[in-house]
Amino acid sequence: MADEIPQATPEVLPISTSFAIPAPVVNWVIAFVAALAIFLVVQLFWKQKRSKGDSLLLVGPSDSGKTALFSKLVYGKSTPTNTSLQTNVSYANPTVTKPLRIIDVPGHPRIRGQLTEYLPQAKTVAFVVDSNTISRTGVAAAEHLHQIIHAITSLPPSQTAPSIVILCNKADLLKTSASSGSAESLAVIRVKTVLERELEKRRSAQSGGVNVEGLGEEGERMELGGLECGDGNAPFRFEDWEGGEITFLGTSVRPGSSEEKAELDEKSEGTGGLSGLLEWLEENF
Repeated sequence: MADEIPQATPEVLPISTSFAIPAPVVNWVIAFVAALAIFLVVQLFWKQKRSKGDSLLLVGPSDSGKTALFSKLVYGKSTPTNTSLQTNVSYANPTVTKPLRIIDVPGHPRIRGQLTEYLPQAKTVAFVVDSNTISRTGVAAAEHLHQIIHAITSLPPSQTAPSIVILCNKADLLKTSASSGSAESLAVIRVKTVLERELEKRRSAQSGGVNVEGLGEEGERMELGGLECGDGNAPFRFEDWEGGEITFLGTSVRPGSSEEKAELDEKSEGTGGLSGLLEWLEENF
């Protein structure tokens, strides 16, 4: 019988050797994963550190109806009011189903600067304007709103900017017709048109090299900004404002405690009153 020739056993390479990854690539992957993990941790920490307000801040010119609105939300009824010279703070009555802290800041030009003190506490800034007199007071109302916009857009990154809602108040005093729609919608159109026109004038003055100023606390003058809108070539429009969305709502509150005024207030509620505002608060707080 012939001698058997032994067969060579094939060499089997380890799997780790056949799929070996170069050391530089491994180091790069490890560095990338570590950097990504650090970035995610920092982002999470930053979001947790960002302070968020939880209050509704009522601001706006004097005689716009802020205190009457504050009284209606807090006490559930309108009461006789005078021009406020101090800030009112309280919680809304059960009409608002969620806990809601309301801060009413006076609109007098020399003390309205208190806005900046309460701004970090605000989730929403409600700018209250008299829709019945806006044609005459538009310039002053626009300056006041510009001051508020400037304050909000100047907040540090650690502060979550509050949303803005413009309350076109005293809508029940407007004369309406079948073609004009509801008093609330007419109030919104009037206020929005006037404010956009006056803010565009202020923005154009700035682009032309004219310093636009506002009157702050204790009468000091300060330069105002924050009206960036679109590409800068089109007129100012709230829809194009780069600071975020601005909501417009028509409202009406009849101040007073007499039976006659109570009846008028009840009628006002029936045609809208604060129903739109209460719905908005329910959805956003």
